[in-house]
Amino acid sequence: MWTLLFSAFIFLLYVTAIVFAIRAAQTARTPQGAVGWVVFLISVPLLGVPLYLFLGHHRFRGYRIARKHSESVVEGIKSFADFSKPNPDTMQINPRPFEALAHLPVSRGNGAELLVDGQATFDAIFKAIDAAQNYILIQFYIVRDDALGQQLQSKLIAAANRGVGVRFMTDAVGSYGLPTAYLDALRAAGVEIANPSDRRGPQYRFQLNYRNHRKSVIIDGETGFIGGHNVGVEYLGQDAHFGHWRDTHIQMTGHIVRQLQLIFTEDWHWAHEEDLIDQLDWAGSESDQNMNALLVATGPGDETETGAMMFFAAITEAKERLWIASPYFVPDIDIMTALQHAALRGVDVRILVPEIVDHRLPWLAAFAYFDEVRDCGARVFRYTGGFMHQKVLVVDDTLAAVGTTNLDNRSFRLNFEAMALFFDARATEAVDKMLRADFQQSYELTRKLPAQPAYIRFGSPLARLFAPIL
Repeated sequence: MWTLLFSAFIFLLYVTAIVFAIRAAQTARTPQGAVGWVVFLISVPLLGVPLYLFLGHHRFRGYRIARKHSESVVEGIKSFADFSKPNPDTMQINPRPFEALAHLPVSRGNGAELLVDGQATFDAIFKAIDAAQNYILIQFYIVRDDALGQQLQSKLIAAANRGVGVRFMTDAVGSYGLPTAYLDALRAAGVEIANPSDRRGPQYRFQLNYRNHRKSVIIDGETGFIGGHNVGVEYLGQDAHFGHWRDTHIQMTGHIVRQLQLIFTEDWHWAHEEDLIDQLDWAGSESDQNMNALLVATGPGDETETGAMMFFAAITEAKERLWIASPYFVPDIDIMTALQHAALRGVDVRILVPEIVDHRLPWLAAFAYFDEVRDCGARVFRYTGGFMHQKVLVVDDTLAAVGTTNLDNRSFRLNFEAMALFFDARATEAVDKMLRADFQQSYELTRKLPAQPAYIRFGSPLARLFAPIL
């Protein structure tokens, strides 16, 4: 009897492996990826089948964005395109690729203020929460029940008590340690919560690999925040291991805030099955700074490779300077080629990464790419003033971007991300000044991989094998 059951199990396992192998061959983005999955599934089905269930999906087909319920808002935003269309004299870069990826137009009338560290970021966010009159939309990948998390909780409860509508959302994976009591206290005060443990989605679909990595705050449809900070005291530099935490957020005003708000409504609809469209302000005001800007949201629910294509579009526009700061450097072959080509044509390509380790595999894998990009003339800088977690890029004096997207495959294909793009010399000047200060606290990598310590020399090529999911 047991022999018969075991034989049936093995038969079904191999049938499943063959079905998954065919699917992998049809859907894998590269021939190498297809071959890797096919060989792994057929040769080791006992490991290959469960791993494919979790890691093999390239598209998050189950994600039901709210945009189909918000066409009126999208059309309303687009109707501003002519009214808020940038003056051609102020656009020194072709916006069409970015607009196509965002499905939204670049607009003028926007404002921005860089928030260079955690204290500046949360001081600004808390000040905005205290000033909120109508509603607060807040979303972080990680929320901890520590001193900073409790301060945020108190601010949101106070806002709800004075009649402000508050909606709170976080990610099931990123905030897995957030206690139920934290959410219960918010809920008791009238805060509406998209509870990670209750939401429909990845945890029920063998798709835990997908994560909502966005970190957004919207106040009354007028003020918006996005960037690299999560809610935890380490982001204030209060962690003994990491020390100073170097990160960047951006405070925004103008039309781009409504674009960020639209993305929040889509995430909220998916997580909470509630349509917020008619409950929010979509008119808003313009900023006196009058910058050209666009919010580009990317994720595995998109039909195209929006994350990688956004970086590709920025890289190919660079003529003199391309500086990128990212905690991880695990690019796909297209981005790697674009970076090499930019350096070969004389662009000042600089990659700023942290010296301190937070996740060992992507930290090690990056060393497998450094020599290739440096051989073409790019420069790699390693930040030593603490742990660097910012996601920032600057192209010439024409484009500055701040947001949540890392320079790795996970951000490109597995996470839901968002970047605020400002097509304005004042924005690039601010990012330029910030990054120059960061370079002063960094050293330029000159040693090649064969000269690195043994654990890097041998560990890096092995870690690179996991590049598709790092």
